[in-house]
Amino acid sequence: MSSCLAYADLVLLLTGGARRLKENRDLLTRLDSAIGDGDHGVTIERIADAMLGSIDGCPVQTPGPLLQVVGWNVLSVDGGSAGPLFGSLFLGMAEAAGGSAELDAPALAAAFAAGLARLRAQTAAAPGDKTMLDALLPAVDSLRQGAAEGLSLPQLFSRAAEAAAQGAEATKQFQARYGRARNLGPRSVGHLDPGAVSISLLFAGFRDGLPACTPHAPREAGKTSRGA
Repeated sequence: MSSCLAYADLVLLLTGGARRLKENRDLLTRLDSAIGDGDHGVTIERIADAMLGSIDGCPVQTPGPLLQVVGWNVLSVDGGSAGPLFGSLFLGMAEAAGGSAELDAPALAAAFAAGLARLRAQTAAAPGDKTMLDALLPAVDSLRQGAAEGLSLPQLFSRAAEAAAQGAEATKQFQARYGRARNLGPRSVGHLDPGAVSISLLFAGFRDGLPACTPHAPREAGKTSRGA
């Protein structure tokens, strides 16, 4: 594929991410049932449906406008904080992408960094608090480092997916500081954070959505195989 991400590539990326999320609704429900109220899988499926529906509803076929449509549609999804946080991620990316027809690796990494910054403005959570940030931060850091190294887009997302998977796995050892899980106190240790796993699945779908990437079999977070 090209060294730049054009509209058609972004469609594949988003479609891959949304499909991976939908495929793992039941996994996310089980994880959330252990430490939350059990509705995260349903909410994430709604977010994935909003992502897929946004593709047909985008009036301008460049990355920025598509990300903006995705962001606003995801932002409106009911179901706690997931919709606003995921929506903020995409809206921040859209603002950084602007009107560019294509995004090269540094511009793409910068867009994800802008999305992360907008998401972080919506929450006081920090790394180690057992939230989606524990997977998203290492994924975005991986994209920035890979772009600086001159990696191809498939290589970038392969690394980012692995970083997100490792970040999600690490939440098992953390005590929850936010959401319903915080009420469990030390009993939340030993469980994966559903939000972090969602981010891991999203990046795994991004990786597999790119045409030059070799698809990986889905796995549950916590297993030792490569990928997400």
